[in-house]
Amino acid sequence: MVRRGIVAWLPRVAVLLVVLCCAVSVLYMLACTPRGDNQQLAFPRANSPTGKEEYQAILQEREEHHWDYISSLKRQIAELKDELQERSQQLKNMQGHSTDLLGVGIDRRDPQKPQKALLQFLHSQVDKAEVHTGMKLPNEYAAVPFESFTLHRVYQLEMGLTRHPEEKPVRKDKRDELAEAVELGLETLNSPERNSNTNRRAYSPSDFIEGLRRIERDKGTLYELIFKGGKAYEFERIVLFRPFGPIMKVKNENLNMADTLINVIVPLAKRASKFRQFMQNFREMGIQQDRRIHLTIVYFGKEQMSEVKGILENTSRSANFKNYTFIQLNEEFSRGKGLDVGARFWKGSNVVLFFCDVDIYFTAEFLNTCRLNTQPGKKVFYPVLFSQYNPGLIYGHHDSIPPVEQQLVIKKETGFWRDFGFGMTCQYRSDYINIGGFDLDIKGWGGEDVHLYRKYLHSNLIVVRTPVRGLFHLWHEKHCLDELTPEQYKMCIQSKAMNEASHGQLGMLFFRREIEAHRRKQKASNKKS
Repeated sequence: MVRRGIVAWLPRVAVLLVVLCCAVSVLYMLACTPRGDNQQLAFPRANSPTGKEEYQAILQEREEHHWDYISSLKRQIAELKDELQERSQQLKNMQGHSTDLLGVGIDRRDPQKPQKALLQFLHSQVDKAEVHTGMKLPNEYAAVPFESFTLHRVYQLEMGLTRHPEEKPVRKDKRDELAEAVELGLETLNSPERNSNTNRRAYSPSDFIEGLRRIERDKGTLYELIFKGGKAYEFERIVLFRPFGPIMKVKNENLNMADTLINVIVPLAKRASKFRQFMQNFREMGIQQDRRIHLTIVYFGKEQMSEVKGILENTSRSANFKNYTFIQLNEEFSRGKGLDVGARFWKGSNVVLFFCDVDIYFTAEFLNTCRLNTQPGKKVFYPVLFSQYNPGLIYGHHDSIPPVEQQLVIKKETGFWRDFGFGMTCQYRSDYINIGGFDLDIKGWGGEDVHLYRKYLHSNLIVVRTPVRGLFHLWHEKHCLDELTPEQYKMCIQSKAMNEASHGQLGMLFFRREIEAHRRKQKASNKKS
């Protein structure tokens, strides 16, 4: 019985021993396996502190590790600061050297001095340019002309590749440049400090009338922008300057031209039919549309004088226009003498003088341009007018020539900018008197206008020279008289050649025989084939 009991318990004891051995093996493996940080927190090493002391030791080790990392970062920051300071010093030295070359000193003790010096330099560029006052120039070749522009067109003398007297800007940089100037002008007009009055209207691009632009290559670009004012005859002028850097606002002026009278002075001898055409234009543009205008006719001799006076008196009655003066001189025609007599005859207050010829067509917009670009003691206006080619050559047969108003299109096929002519000009009477007027010793055709132009260039007045879209020289046949000096006769012939047609059109006329011979050959060849 005892043996049977022992035999029955032996398997149970063996299973128990196996389980015990497995448990011992697991405990041994856990005790001998390497531990990570997480395991160290859960299972402390043999013979090591336990509980709170173990955690404090671990936290201290971590803190030391972080302090070492912070110390490393501080060393790197210190090194970067030293390098940055060194680079900054190098940059200041370079700026100081550049500014010294430009004539502007820098006080390195003042950290804001470089910015002040830069502004000082930019303003010095404005002072060097013809913004506030004119510069004395040796002759007409030294004058830098303006370009005039609207929102969509630029009227220029330097025509470049297109050879067109007017241009719709194709180059993006030019479009963006002019658009930026107009936008800055609008921002100035709509600025909060300027529009403190709640009833003041907001300005938009449609209020922009025209602008002038002149590039002085060693200084920068000057812009004069004209916007419609709040009332009739009122305008806003914004002057900007781009000194080969950020564009700057120079000044903002409110201009009221309601009482600014223009005295149009026309010297004349004979040419009654041309005077009739001139008076039609004067009546429509000057009397009916502008109304702030006076007409002075200085007539030489007596031939056709009664006819001319009759045209003037008829216009006066029909248009109820009394603002005119008729002066008759019994002497040989002299354009300079006629304009000088007309200017000095005026007895009223200071007035804008527009020296004009009988073969000139002007618009009401031009009269405003004349007012806006003259300022007593400061500015005179020398517009470059558009000269019409011979309509008989442009349009062919006489019956196909359109009315004068339809001929006045600014294209290279219809005319050219008369950049060699200085006869049409606007200036205040006081400036004309102070400058000494025309040289009355010059007789006959040409020369007197250039002489007066040079006087203004030699003065401190700003001479505005720019092509304008509202002033036209109507074509007429030119006769060069034998009594002219050789130099005057040469100038007259050159002017006559330029007035007839474009280079291409004259070439077609010159080679017309060759062209007709080629056509005959082509017809004969076609018949044979």
